Amino acid sequence: MKELAYLNKYFYKYRWTIIPGILFVIASNYFGILPARVIREAFDLVKENIDLYRLYDGFERQDLVYQVFGSSLLFFGFVVLALSLARGIFLFFMRQTIILTSRHIEYDLKNEIYQHYQALDFSFFRKNNTGDMMNRATEDVNQVRNYLGPAIMYAINTAVLSIMVIYAMYDVNSTLATYALLPIPILSVIILFVNKIINLRSERIQRQLSILSSFVQETFSGIRVVKSYNQEKQKMDLFANESNTYNKVSLDLVRVQAIFFPIIIFLVGLSTIITVYVGGIEVNNGTITAGNIAEFIIYVNQLTFPAMSLAWVTSLIQRASASQKRINEFLKTTSEIPEGHLDLEIQGDIRVENLSFTYPETGILAVNNLSFTIPHGKTLAVIGRTGSGKSTLANLLLRMYEADKGSIYYDNTPIEHINTANLRHQIGFVPQQMFLFSDTIANNIAFGLDVLETERVEQAAKDAAVYNNIIDFEEGFQTSIGERGITLSGGQKQRISIARALVKDPSILIFDDCLSAVDTKTEEEILHNLGRIMKGKTTIFIAHRISTIKNADHILVMDQGQVIEQGTHEQLINQKGEYFELHEQQLLESQ
Repeated sequence: MKELAYLNKYFYKYRWTIIPGILFVIASNYFGILPARVIREAFDLVKENIDLYRLYDGFERQDLVYQVFGSSLLFFGFVVLALSLARGIFLFFMRQTIILTSRHIEYDLKNEIYQHYQALDFSFFRKNNTGDMMNRATEDVNQVRNYLGPAIMYAINTAVLSIMVIYAMYDVNSTLATYALLPIPILSVIILFVNKIINLRSERIQRQLSILSSFVQETFSGIRVVKSYNQEKQKMDLFANESNTYNKVSLDLVRVQAIFFPIIIFLVGLSTIITVYVGGIEVNNGTITAGNIAEFIIYVNQLTFPAMSLAWVTSLIQRASASQKRINEFLKTTSEIPEGHLDLEIQGDIRVENLSFTYPETGILAVNNLSFTIPHGKTLAVIGRTGSGKSTLANLLLRMYEADKGSIYYDNTPIEHINTANLRHQIGFVPQQMFLFSDTIANNIAFGLDVLETERVEQAAKDAAVYNNIIDFEEGFQTSIGERGITLSGGQKQRISIARALVKDPSILIFDDCLSAVDTKTEEEILHNLGRIMKGKTTIFIAHRISTIKNADHILVMDQGQVIEQGTHEQLINQKGEYFELHEQQLLESQ
């Protein structure tokens, strides 16, 4: 229960809904045990009237006894019906309060998890796969909701009903009640033992479900690769293996429950046998009536529901505990990047001093003692072979990662002091791995805007040389592009990503190899448009192609995280070094 203690804040929040729910539980159970007393009276009445009927055999009063007997039974029948109706009304209100509250808490918890995900840094998402994160926010929360609603409702119902029934039993006859309740301690020991098994197996189920969800999500994300390599059967076989594992761990839990429930039924049945036997002795001794035995049998059978629900509730609580433990693991995770406090209006001066960064997951040194300066309104280009640290540098400038050593300054202000949201709002970033949402083209371009402005969206599309492509679509800017932009070509996706960065009109532009999928003519058109947009803005171009960056004010050539050459295009050509070799190689490839 220590894991589920995290949810106590929600119980406090919804206390004025939960408290009436508990009162409805008490009321419904009170009306639930009253019929047993009515039936006791009816049973004793039947016995007394049968004796009277026989006593007046042959007398006229016998018909009167029969009429009174019939009307009395009818009265008792109506009383039982009225009590059942009253109980049903309170059961309805009980569910309307407690179950609906559980849905509100589920909504709050999902929002809390999602918001917490958004607040975590980029390294968190590198360490954890998408399927597992989705499973914790959906399936695990659903298990927790079962605790918040049905489990708590039936737990309170079980406790209240048990207390009322046991009190009523002892109120009638303490000896008979003690004997009838003898199997209860045995049941308690069994529940304590089974709880531990259910908890372990529930956690295993949720863990395997995360693996299964991750596998499915990854397969569907890469379905084009799967089909192009004709690997559908292999993926189906792997899915079958993971499904079989999930099936096995689920059946392990079901087997425990399958043993648990018959044991409970057996113990309740044993209580009934004890009640009849001991009750018969007590009737013979004259301490109780025959109607009390009928009353006790009803009470014992009413305890069947608490015993049965106790097993079910135990299972729900243990599964919820396992799920909440997994949720807490993520909720207790904090961003490794401390939040800055300054809301700075950035002009565009960038200074990097002795910057170094190593990926903690792999131990790869991506950036090593890097230093450079970009004055406001100038263009810096970064070029190098794959794995030279170019994209890592872009992520460090956006503070997606925290540098191990060195400093980054914006307008002479350390990046650590600037509010992260404020910083990123003023940077237009086009990532190397472009991502488009399953939405319209207009909404994808306007993603960085608070309100969609049609003119700005269309102008950004023109600047990114994708406007003509968009208007050729049947629905134009309202064309839905499918998941991850699957309906578009690579070049179209890149240009929409560029338009998304330009529409913000940011102070700083960072282009991370964003023209690799467009042809030379389109590249020239985009660069020409960017030349006008980049005036007065600080721009960083990261590229593989020299044609993309040759007009930059300053060029850095990187290799293994270090700057090996720097200067203008002409200066680097004259040095006859790495940059010159790349230039000559790309000239040959273009011929």
